[in-house]
Amino acid sequence: MPVDLISLAVIALVAAVSPMIAQLIPGKPIPEVVFLLVAGALLGPYMAGLIDMTDSVELLSDLGLAFLFLLAGYEINPKHLTGSQGKRGLATWIVTLGLGFLAVRLTPYFSISHVDGIAVAIALTTTALGTLLPILKERNLMDTRVGESILAYGTYGELGPVIAMALLLSSRAEWKTVLILVAFIGVAVLAGAFSAKAKKAGGAVFRFLTANANTTAQTAMRVTVLLLVALVALSAIFDLDIVLGAFAAGFVLRYVIPEGDHDLEMKLDGIAYGFLIPVFFIASGAKINLSAVFTQPALLVGFIFMLLLIRAVPIFIALSTGKDTRDMSPNSRLTVALYCTTA
Repeated sequence: MPVDLISLAVIALVAAVSPMIAQLIPGKPIPEVVFLLVAGALLGPYMAGLIDMTDSVELLSDLGLAFLFLLAGYEINPKHLTGSQGKRGLATWIVTLGLGFLAVRLTPYFSISHVDGIAVAIALTTTALGTLLPILKERNLMDTRVGESILAYGTYGELGPVIAMALLLSSRAEWKTVLILVAFIGVAVLAGAFSAKAKKAGGAVFRFLTANANTTAQTAMRVTVLLLVALVALSAIFDLDIVLGAFAAGFVLRYVIPEGDHDLEMKLDGIAYGFLIPVFFIASGAKINLSAVFTQPALLVGFIFMLLLIRAVPIFIALSTGKDTRDMSPNSRLTVALYCTTA
């Protein structure tokens, strides 16, 4: 227990100081997330050893990840995923997956028939939407054309690799994984449909939830946390990435309250960005062994170069040829492509 609390105290200190340091740099060119990750790596078990990745810290980190993707799913407009730009985002991710497998096939370091090669190929198609979301909020890009394009392309760059890992890297037969994914999606859809109908009916339960949303009962927050934890637990039971459960919870929440709820959003931001999400980023940094990373700098630089070539270039081309995005300035298209290459 003392080790847990000491680690949490160090994490809380880093979380409190990081935005101040980011603000001190003129123009604020470096996002706060970067400071959280770097501080975690420097203070983690591989360097200073001030942060121990105990079970308690891991659980809080997982909750931070869950809240991060709850908010990501809540922020995403389904029309952006099913519209022309969303369809191009999905098609572009499929192209990058093919290019990723081709790159690994031509690289002597990995074998495309083994887990390591498949993992690298999938990694080359990734967009770290969870990392991007706080950066987009921090830079007021969420409600701009650039932000909408980042979400449209980046969502498939987050969900696509998660599903690909479930299908290609699981010890289960692929048909079993497909059935499990379909069953999970079915449960999420039923949860959304039931909640939306209950809201529309406006029964005694809904009136109670609304009347006590801002009292000590905090009913809206408690039901939201229940939705999140239940879907995350279900994804864990199905041996799926908890990102799927958290994303699904965000989509369900947005479906139930499409008009938004300012009070609920403020409370979610408070608990998420005030506590749990910084824990997730710092703990993620603590898992990075910097000395091991820099023992092979050429491999690191090569991977980053391939990531830009395989992920950024197709997105830039897709934006330049899309009827609803080709009128964007080249700088805006490049911005979207580079943001979506954050992995």
